[in-house]
Amino acid sequence: MTGVCPEKFIEIANRLADASGAVIRPHFRSGVAVADKPDESPVTIADEAAEREIRRILAETCPGHGIVGEEFGVEGAARDFVWVIDPIDGTRSFICGVPTFTTLIALLQDGEPILGVVDQPVSGERWTGARGHGTVFNGAPVKTAAPRPLDEAAMFTTAPDMFDGDAFGGAAAEAYGRLMDATHLTRFGLDGYAAGLLASGLIDLHVEGDMKPWDYMALVPVIENAGGVMTDWAGGRLTLEAGSGLTLAASSPALHAAALDVLGNGRARRSG
Repeated sequence: MTGVCPEKFIEIANRLADASGAVIRPHFRSGVAVADKPDESPVTIADEAAEREIRRILAETCPGHGIVGEEFGVEGAARDFVWVIDPIDGTRSFICGVPTFTTLIALLQDGEPILGVVDQPVSGERWTGARGHGTVFNGAPVKTAAPRPLDEAAMFTTAPDMFDGDAFGGAAAEAYGRLMDATHLTRFGLDGYAAGLLASGLIDLHVEGDMKPWDYMALVPVIENAGGVMTDWAGGRLTLEAGSGLTLAASSPALHAAALDVLGNGRARRSG
């Protein structure tokens, strides 16, 4: 287990978020052209320009560190310190003019995420979670909600069709349907922005599918340093190996365990 995240890295992460936001904002609601990547996910000039700027600053400030980015690949992933970047998480929201996309920035030490930033550059909202420092929202400490029963919990998911397809053999969609039935309410959209709401105590569960390391690595420190828990659907730690791509974040260990029970075998454990 790694120790406290050095403050210098928090300062660098905030600098990265400031710089990427300055690149992204002029393109928002500008009618920017959209291209499809080989996996059919969209990309814009804003995604690419923001990641280039982040990489430029990291080359200047952290030349010995590795980088894993959504748009421009992997460099030095086996190094002691590795930055994991999604310049625009929620590109579909970005191209539709919806200000709930975020820039996600994580720092891993020996494979463990010790620092995460979830930044919304249009609204000026930023969650920063760092080991040994807690989680702050625009500089003010935040905490996840007090434990409550699963049947009182509010859950967010980007889209229900994330769990469809042959990759999961239908099991993930069925399990997610059980969890929807077990919770108080479900809302869709927001991508990584929902993790910030969870860290601030506004929602209770954030459940996703088809996730890649750049989608989830920054979320882990933001949620866990606010008092929550984030794992895969088997309760395992999230690593640079994407694995199943199924993630579960909860406001408390008890609620996380209750949700895992439903996802795994259909039982709802009382969590309040």
